[in-house]
Amino acid sequence: MSGSTKAMTIVTCAVLVLITAYTVALGSSGWLWFGWIVLGVATIGMAAADSTEALTPPRRPRAGGTGPAPR
Repeated sequence: MSGSTKAMTIVTCAVLVLITAYTVALGSSGWLWFGWIVLGVATIGMAAADSTEALTPPRRPRAGGTGPAPR
């Protein structure tokens, strides 16, 4: 996992704790939970993109340079 994905995961968990405390203290708010679900899906998407990026090999430059061969 990259640093930004770890940070996003930590923020998502912290927001979950805060929303749970808010719900216990003041009552449930559907918009807060909906926002947390959107944040969680975005975090899962970042983690998935990060893991597939690690699986793809780096591209090597073509032999003979970057442009077409001279005539």
